[in-house]
Amino acid sequence: MKFGTGKIFHRLDQQRELGVLLLLVLTVAIVSIRDSNFLLLGNIRDMLVGAAPTLIIGCGMTLVIVTGEIDISVGSLMGLCAAVMGQLTSTTDGRLGLPVWVGVAAMLSLGALVGLINGLLVTVGRVPSIIVTLGMLTALRGITQRVIGPTWIQDMPPGLRYFGTGTIFGIPVSVLTAIVVVVGFIIMTRQTPLGRRIYAVGSNVRSAHLAGISQTRIKLAVFIITGILTAIATLVSATQLQVIDPGFGKSRELLIVTCVVVGGTSISGGRGTIIGSALGALLLSIVGTVLIFMKLGPSASYWERAIHGAFILLAVLADHLAPESSSEAHA
Repeated sequence: MKFGTGKIFHRLDQQRELGVLLLLVLTVAIVSIRDSNFLLLGNIRDMLVGAAPTLIIGCGMTLVIVTGEIDISVGSLMGLCAAVMGQLTSTTDGRLGLPVWVGVAAMLSLGALVGLINGLLVTVGRVPSIIVTLGMLTALRGITQRVIGPTWIQDMPPGLRYFGTGTIFGIPVSVLTAIVVVVGFIIMTRQTPLGRRIYAVGSNVRSAHLAGISQTRIKLAVFIITGILTAIATLVSATQLQVIDPGFGKSRELLIVTCVVVGGTSISGGRGTIIGSALGALLLSIVGTVLIFMKLGPSASYWERAIHGAFILLAVLADHLAPESSSEAHA
């Protein structure tokens, strides 16, 4: 594709990012005018902590969707990672009470393994990713219930809970982790051969093959990366809780996909940015808090789901109406 056309689509992506940023700023401004407590440092901190897991997994989901695939098993994987981590490290009778590093290592390995299985079924098995990850979603939920057993997991060691409740220089560990991940993936997509190859596969598989790029390896890589990021997101979110129940992570995948698509990633692949996904995650993650400050009462949760649904419908519609691109435009 001609370079000039590629620049046009890159500008379109930047316009989508700018639009999401302006909407985020406008939302914060309106709510702050209505209730100045919205901008209190404690509230901002809580919103960032709440957005951190979505920001982390959103980086991986962006890469998966850019390659023309999707992973809707990440919410269930969060649940299983939390269950395994808790089962291994909890000091409650009936749990194993192993060192923290064992639980963390097991959880990261589990994330990579599930990502590898998803990737192999998609690339080698040639099963559509929506079918693969839908089946994985269901299977992981069943395994999670089995791992947790009849009683919820509690009494996780302080060393593990530090990842969710600790701070470094007054900044929550979860927020710092999200910042590092987002910045790292922005650099990776912009400045490394892997980043360029990911977008090449999503833009035009045939051209990527002729250029010597392995579609199988790239898609395996992005699924494994997403699995590992899901485990990291679990580490900084599940450890904030007093107990871990089988419902942890449920429906998180819908929020993450919505954030990525709202941020400008084309659902058909080949186009999208980490920056856009991060902005989308920030915007959608604060919706619940915004509705509370708007004093909608018990109906706030219903409005939150409705707003998320409207966002993804509008984003998909905008993506469908945009001219088709076969070039890369990335973070």
